[in-house]
Amino acid sequence: MGKGKYVPKAIDRARDELFSHIRRCGVLEAEDEQRDEWFDDTIEYIRERYPELTPGELDDLRTIGQRYCAPVVPHGKKNAQDVLAGDDSEDSDDAVDTGEVSAA
Repeated sequence: MGKGKYVPKAIDRARDELFSHIRRCGVLEAEDEQRDEWFDDTIEYIRERYPELTPGELDDLRTIGQRYCAPVVPHGKKNAQDVLAGDDSEDSDDAVDTGEVSAA
């Protein structure tokens, strides 16, 4: 029994193409409105390129692409440098007033 050659399905090729576009076009650094417009255009392009994909598969592609663009740990060299340097700009050294009185 011979081993067959793996042939990726259309959804696999479309997913790989979507991620390739995301990495090459700079959408990772785009504002939310620009990103939404970019995804509208790109999913339309993928729909035309892969007509065998269902609307549900196209929605799934958009969802995984959007999740990739908004990770828990931000993308990019500057963000990586900030994380490595321990720069937590959201944390502040100012005390938060909780209304509690400490005993002196």
